[in-house]
Amino acid sequence: MEELVKLLCEDFAYKGHELSGDLIWIYVESNRMEVKCPYCGVVSSKVHSLYERRFRDLPIQGKKTEIVLKNRNYFCYNGNCPNRTFAESFDCLPYKGKRSKRLTEAIIEIALNTSSLTAAATLRKGVADVGKTTICDLLKKGPPN
Repeated sequence: MEELVKLLCEDFAYKGHELSGDLIWIYVESNRMEVKCPYCGVVSSKVHSLYERRFRDLPIQGKKTEIVLKNRNYFCYNGNCPNRTFAESFDCLPYKGKRSKRLTEAIIEIALNTSSLTAAATLRKGVADVGKTTICDLLKKGPPN
């Protein structure tokens, strides 16, 4: 399972998983010791707080996957920075995203070849619970950055 987590993001450390029906929860946390403030670029290692962040990823062995991330907020050491704290971010996940970038890309790829109703039905069978409105919104936005 650790190797699968590393495929999603090198900065994740696998902590455990649970199975329930057609869903698997994978618990991860960051293995970084310090991160850059996204506002000023100063490196920080002082943790302010922790919170749980959940997002969906590509299915594993036909099971829908939800990642449970123990995310950290950090203090910014720069006294001139407009923000005193910031949350660590990851390349695999958009800001405040509820789906990994690779899941979003898979949804868009399926939706480009079918109608939004057909794509939603196909995706619900084993990829992710996504409605036609979400699919249309994703197609308007385009692939994640």
